Amino acid sequence: MPKMKTKSSAKKRFKVTATGKVIGGQAGKRHGMIKRHKKFIRDARGTTTLSAPDAKIIKGYMPYDR
Repeated sequence: MPKMKTKSSAKKRFKVTATGKVIGGQAGKRHGMIKRHKKFIRDARGTTTLSAPDAKIIKGYMPYDR
């Protein structure tokens, strides 16, 4: 059987942890930061774990990172 291909965009943006959770960048920080509260800007630093429905989609893009 041929190997399944990994989506290059997914492997650049997401990481699967050893326990199977998917880590990605925090959403909502591309533009419009002047109107955001300071608390949101602080809390949205770094990365966050994706929700279960989103993680299921991303794991389909990266078949060998499970």
